[in-house]
Parts: sequence; C-alpha cells; structure tokens
Amino acid sequence: MFTLCPLQGALSESTASQSLLELDGGVKVLIDVGWDDTFDVEKLLELEKQVPTLSLVLLTHATVSHLGAYAHCCKHFPLFARIPVYATRPVIDLGRTLIQDLYSSTPLAATKVSSTSLAEISYAYSQSTSSDTSFLLQAPTPEEIARYFSLIQPLKYSQPHQPLPSPFSPPLNGLTITAYNSGHTLGGTIWHIQHGLESIVYAVDWNQARENVFSGAAWLSGGHGSTGGTEVIEQLRKPTALVCSSRTPETTLARTRRDEQLLESIKLCIARGGTVLIPVDSSARVLELAYLLEHAWRTEMANGSEPFKSSKLYLAGRNVNSTMRLARSMLEWMDDSIIREFEASAEGTKRTNGTSSGGGGKGVGPFDFKHLRTLDRKAQIERVLTEDPDTFQQKGKVILASDSSLEWGFSKEILKTIADDARNLVVLTEKPSKGTESKYSIARTLWDWWKERKDGVATEQTTSGDAFEQVYVNQRELEIADPQRQPLEGKELDVYQQWLATQRQLQATLQTGGTTALEASGDGVDDASSESSEDTDDDENEQQGKALNVSTTMGQASRKKVVLKDEDLGVMILLKRKGVYDFDVRGKKGRERMFPVPIRRRRQDEYGEIIRPEDYLRAEEREDADAHDAPQLGSAEDGDKVGKKRKWDDVGATQKGGSGPNKRPQMARAMSADELDMKALTDGHAADELDNLEDDNDPIAVGPSKLTMSSTTITVNLRIAFVDFSGLHDKRSLTMLIPLIQPRKLILVAGSEDETLSLAADCKKLLAAQLGTDEENAIDVFTPKVGVSIDASVDTNAWVVKLAEPLVKRLKWQNVRGLGIVTVTGLLVGGQFTPINGDHDGDEESANKRQKTITDGSAAAPESTSGQLTTTTDAPVPTLDVLPINLVSAVRSAAQPLHVGDLRLADLRRAMQSSGHTAEFRGEGTLLIDGAVVVRKTATGRIELESIDVPVAGGPSTFYAVKKQIYEGLAVVAGA
Repeated sequence: MFTLCPLQGALSESTASQSLLELDGGVKVLIDVGWDDTFDVEKLLELEKQVPTLSLVLLTHATVSHLGAYAHCCKHFPLFARIPVYATRPVIDLGRTLIQDLYSSTPLAATKVSSTSLAEISYAYSQSTSSDTSFLLQAPTPEEIARYFSLIQPLKYSQPHQPLPSPFSPPLNGLTITAYNSGHTLGGTIWHIQHGLESIVYAVDWNQARENVFSGAAWLSGGHGSTGGTEVIEQLRKPTALVCSSRTPETTLARTRRDEQLLESIKLCIARGGTVLIPVDSSARVLELAYLLEHAWRTEMANGSEPFKSSKLYLAGRNVNSTMRLARSMLEWMDDSIIREFEASAEGTKRTNGTSSGGGGKGVGPFDFKHLRTLDRKAQIERVLTEDPDTFQQKGKVILASDSSLEWGFSKEILKTIADDARNLVVLTEKPSKGTESKYSIARTLWDWWKERKDGVATEQTTSGDAFEQVYVNQRELEIADPQRQPLEGKELDVYQQWLATQRQLQATLQTGGTTALEASGDGVDDASSESSEDTDDDENEQQGKALNVSTTMGQASRKKVVLKDEDLGVMILLKRKGVYDFDVRGKKGRERMFPVPIRRRRQDEYGEIIRPEDYLRAEEREDADAHDAPQLGSAEDGDKVGKKRKWDDVGATQKGGSGPNKRPQMARAMSADELDMKALTDGHAADELDNLEDDNDPIAVGPSKLTMSSTTITVNLRIAFVDFSGLHDKRSLTMLIPLIQPRKLILVAGSEDETLSLAADCKKLLAAQLGTDEENAIDVFTPKVGVSIDASVDTNAWVVKLAEPLVKRLKWQNVRGLGIVTVTGLLVGGQFTPINGDHDGDEESANKRQKTITDGSAAAPESTSGQLTTTTDAPVPTLDVLPINLVSAVRSAAQPLHVGDLRLADLRRAMQSSGHTAEFRGEGTLLIDGAVVVRKTATGRIELESIDVPVAGGPSTFYAVKKQIYEGLAVVAGA
C-alpha cells in the first residue's frame, strides 16, 4: 500500500511542488523541494516535521518551483543533508547555478527568523523587540550551495537504480527508481517508482511536444531523444497510480507558429527603436529562448533584415555565463536536432583546420553565441539601457533577463527603466503565479492587465496569417517592493546573538551526528561549530554535541550574554582556553575521551580533489613568489622602488581597474584570427567596453542582518504581449496518453482548483468510456488538498487458504530476481474446522484473525441460529488439496503455460560474455552476439531473435545457447 500527501502546490495558484509518498513498511519518499516567489518559511513547516522520517529525496526539474528550497533545507534543517538525493546531471548542475543566482539577487531567499522564537528569546533575556522586526537567517554561501549539490547522486535515463536509504530510514525492501525524460527542461524527469506490487509513475510538469532544444517526454519511446511510436513503453504502462500535474496552458500553438509570433512581436518593437524585455528563469526555459533568438538573429542577419542588423540581443543574469557553459557540455541531453547541429559544426571546423579543400567556413555550435551578448553585472545593464552617445537615440534592444516573476534579478531593474516609454514591450512567456493573496507578483499584475485589455489592443498578423495581440498600458501605476539587507546593531544584535546561541545548543542536543546547521560566520558569539569535526555513525560519536544540553541552555536564560563555562566546553577546553594543557578523561564517554583534533574534509568539485598549484612550486619558484608577495604587504610606493625584482612579462605598475600581476606568468603568443573568433564565440561576445565595467563596491551585510522593505511607484506606459513558452502539456496530450497509459488510479496535483477539478471530471469520463461503462467512478481520480493524505494503493483480492501436506511436497519452486514462483493446480475443499490432513495446529490462531474468504454460488454463507450472517472471523479456512486422478488430464489441457520475468539485455550480455561468447550493443535495444545472433527488445517487452548462425554438425550453436540463456532467466509456469 502507499499514500500520497501533497505538501505544496495542490489545488492552489502556487507553482511550488512538493509531494510525500509513504510506501509499505514506513518508507517515505519526498519528490521535489519546491518554493514559490514569496519564499515563505511557514510553507516549509510540514516538511521540517517530516525530515527525520524521510528515506530519500527525488528532484524533477532545475526550477525554483521544484528545488528552490533545497539549499535552505540543507542549511537550516539539521538532518536534511544526510538524506540521499537523486536527480539527473543537468538538474544538479543547472540547479546549482539557479540557487546561486537566487541568493545573490534577493535577500528574501534567506528568509526571516520566526517571530515566535524571537518573542521567546526577548522574554527570557529581558530584551525588547518591535513587532515588525525581520531578522534574516544566514543565507548559504556559494561554496555551501556547491557542496550541497555535490551530495546529489546523478542518474541516467532509463536505468533502474536501487537507492540507498537514509541512516534513520527503515529498509527499502527492493525499492527501484527509474528516471525518464519529461521534456519541459533539460534533464527533466518522470519518475517510475517500483516497490513490491506498487508501480507509481510521478509525472509533474512534462511536455510531449518536441521543442527547439528539449525533446518530448519519453512516454512513447524507449529513449529520450525521440517521440516515435504509438504505444506507451512497457515500464510506464498500467501503473498502480499515475501522479500527474493538472497545470495546462490556456492556449496552445504549434512550435513554428509560437516561434513566429515571438519573432514578429520583437521585430515590430525594435523597428521603432524600442526595448523588448523577456523575463525568464535563469536555468531551464532560458535555454529554449536563447537558442531561438540566437538562430533567428543568424538567419535575419544573413538575409540582410534591417531591424535585426541595427538592434542588439542580450542575456542578463548573475550566473548566466556558468549556465551557458554547462549547456555546451550537456548537448547529449538535448533534442537530436541539437546533436546533429553540433556534429555539423564540428565537421565544418575540422574541414577548415584540416587539409581538406572544402570551402566551408568554420562551424558555429548551437550554443556558441555569435549575436547574443551575456551580461552578469548591474553596471553592464545600466550602460546597455542608456541612449547612444553618438546619436542620442535609443537603439532597438532585446533583453532576456532573470527572473520570470519580475520580483528579483535583473528583470525588475530593467522594467523600472523602460516602463515609461510607449515604444517598449514586455513579453510574458508563461502564466505567473499569484504570490500572496494580499499582494500579487509584478509579473502577475502585468498578466492581469494583459487579460483586462483596458487601454486598448493592437492586433497584428504574422507572415503566415496568424493574428496576435499587444495590449496597451496607458499611465497605470505599479508599486514595486525593494527588499534590502541591513546590518544589525545595538539591542537587536544582542537579541539575535542570544537567539542564535540558543538554536545551536538545542540543535546540538537533538542532533545525533552531522554538522551544525547554523554557521558562525559574522555573528561573533563563538566559533564552536567551525571547529567541529565530521561525525561518523559510531556509538561513541553519537554522544558528541550533548555537553550543552537543554538544562544548561535553560540555566543560562537569566543572563544577558551567553558565557560558556569550563564544564560546558568539556574536552574542547584544550583548544578554547589558553594555558590549559590537561583534561581528566576518567569516567568520560564518546569524544570526551580523546584529544580534540579537528579533521577538515578535503575540498572537491565535479572533477575531484581541488589542486593548489602553489603546493607544487619548485624551490626557485617559491622564492620568487615570496619575494613578489612581500612588497604587497607594505605601501604601494614600496612596490615600485628601483631595483625591485620583477618577473618575466610583468608590468611595472598595475593600472587602475586591472587585475594585478600574475603570480604564475604565462608565455604570451600570438593568436590567429580563427582562434580569436572562436574564443569570442565561446565566451558569447567579442571584447568590448562592457567587459571593463564593474559594479559599485557597496558594503553588503554578510553577518547578522535584518530585512527592510521599501517601495517605489512607477508609471507604466508600454505594451504587453504574451507568447506561451512554458513548455507544458496540454489537455489534448492528456486525453491521448491517459487511455494508452491505463493507470489504475489517477492523482492530479500541481494546479489551481478550477483547472484541477475540471480536468478530473474530463478524465473520469474518458476512463469510463475506455472501460465501456457509463459510471464515471469506474476508476478513482483523486484531487487531494495540501496536507491531506490519500490512500491510492492497488486493489488486490487476497484469500487465505491452507495447503494440504501432499500438495506441498509436490511444489517445485523457481527463483526469478529474488522471488519464488510456483504453479499450483489443486482442488479447493470447503472450509472445515478439521483440516483434511488432520493437522490441528494453527486452527485456533487463524480463527482469531480477521480473514477475507470467498464462496461460490453453490455454497451458502454460514448463518447463525438467529438468522444473521456470521462474521468472517468465525469462518473456517478452506484447504487446497491434490487433484483427483480423473480431473488431472482435463485441467492440464485447459491450462496454458506462460513465462514469468523481465529479461534485461544488459544481464543477457553479461551472462553470454561469462559463457565465452562475444556480446556487444549495436544501437538502442539491440544486442549482437558472436556476430551472428541479434536480440531485440521491443517497447512492449517482446523478445525477438534473428540469426544467421549455421550450426556445424557436432559443434555448438550460438542461437541455441542464446535461447537457452533467455529461458534460464525466466520462470516457465506450466499448466500441470
């Protein structure tokens, strides 16, 4: 059995996604750790309660809606970082850049300290805090975010994997997870979870249609690169339950028509010298838009289109360069057309650099940007938005900027600048979430204005005849909130320090291992957490951190400052107190018995251990480096004295704004024109004045700080357009696929209440029509609310029978993947209190248990003397005995043998190689053995053999060897 409980996103306007699956045996699987644009920590309270019981975590997409709270949970929930997390490689890498961009763009992501806990500290320490105090939690640093994402274990598509459970999880009992391509984002996943009899398919935010970059969902194909086929693959067919998102776009267009509407809208705007702002996320859907616009500019520039030649194309985001660099390294996860384009460009480069006489130019890869200029600093944005100093006129610009909500990132700053010009255009690419009920997000406000059409509509047509609309906004006021981080001072700093010390001590009491969640950077209370070593699961180390227990914490509540006594420090006194060289270890346990030597973990990245070049310098290089670094400690004048030793190719004085001399000089060489061009394409742009711009060095509060909100009101006088680039499935895809998937139960999550209930009614009618019945409740369709658990187990009819001893002796068990299978043919004898074989053991015990039995039409139900039916607990157990001789032949002719099991080609390849044969894969789903026998597995699970093997008289035959090996991997259930 299993239950599902949506923690966020069900029957609501919020786009956040969190679902909790509880399987048989207490196994709990958390799918997604999403958040919405409000970053409300109250929405994570239920998740925090479930953390100590979770077995593993699965992540589906690299978006804020699916993993926005992952870094927050790792830092502030003590046990969360110890739970195994699984995702595909693109989700891991792009998710890391997304979260780093999020925390560097807005202080709201750090979240506020609970007012309840602050009130308790203020009361205990006789401190006063105002009711509107908003203390911020310590946000994870970029290094911490990289470490959290390095803990995620990568998976590949279509490869079953048996995960490891968390240290506090019950046994998984053969739980298997498999990732399939879902479309929508790079590395997006449809999860198939197999546990016992339960087969669960979790498909949230998927797209069946192919796009420019992303391939369609893998419902109808064995791989992720194509959408061919007319039948759903065997692994995803007839699941126990299908968990599907109900969020669908209101209007759907074909890809070519959608792209044409966007390009026509952009062309009209830049032709009149306007600026087009396209707010988009910084990791997932930005790849589709960036690829489309870059190739549109290449085509239009080749055709000599004047509006595109005189305009510029930009991509703005704090981590956008890292995102695009990662995209270039993950082309195999994209659509087949991207792979073919990359191969063609690589072939063109080879012809240019080789000796071939071909006249083709140097190839340009799909994500080697020739026209798209990346911007990752605010100063670059300000320079781009200024007028041309030569003509004092604004040229046409197209800016892709994060984030799509317009609540954080560069998109909000750009909107403030372009809002008052009627020539400008904002293109919304997806339906935004509402945010809070009291205040909508900026993108949702613009969406509502686009729906109202209050100030008029401009209707245009594309070259193919499709009509699209641009809505006017005439002098409407828009309030924009501006959150700021402000350092704490005075009494507020004292209250924060006391709260932080109390939280550390409580966590040290409750946490049995792992690192401290609250870091000590910038708070000045004590640095005990920074000196703690990595704990293991040993029994002795489980005592670590319990020296500061709850009673000690409460005993210090009457003090203004937290002062640690010698007995509180324990063995750490040898490091914390000067002049202390001895510690009594008699009668101590755990870490109190050994000298505190902090063992620091080596830093690693995706390529392994980080290498420090300065550790491998030769003696003369080390002396030169020391001589070079010594003047840096003095004044600037000291470094320019006559006679100062200068290394090869070093300049005498560092120019203002330069990077300074290199510690390890590199030999300069002249680069060819092709190399310079390729370097410009790889970096996304050629060197220009924007590279030298730096942001103002405003002081950023990295220590204890609070959140201050200010708002500005701007006048909006531009146009708004909407082109759906959300990349989500539509109702047509659902109505086509659900009858093919044939789920036993359907669970709809991740959508608003109206669209979820409407889709549920349509699905009930569709499934009822498939079964040929008029009852709409023929198949259960669940629409759970947030926090409500539903039981979606498979309906099984189980009966309890007793096997006669002669029958047990004749059973021949067969093992298939750890399961025992046997065929049973016998005579079911009516229930009697005295079994046929005379064995009375267990009758009394079985009579006291509640059992479910079945009787045919010839047997009447037992009745009591009063005429009422007796309970099932009083019913005797029927017995299955050996068939009489006169019925054996008749039953054998009626029963048909069948094969039980699932043959994996990888297992067959391994078995044939161990038998001395050669076996290798040739294409997807094809295994070639000894160059003569081909084994294929179709999408329906059928095994096909083709052979050109000619058996030699008396010699071994490869065909029969393969056939024998296949049958040995299956259980033949005969009819006898």
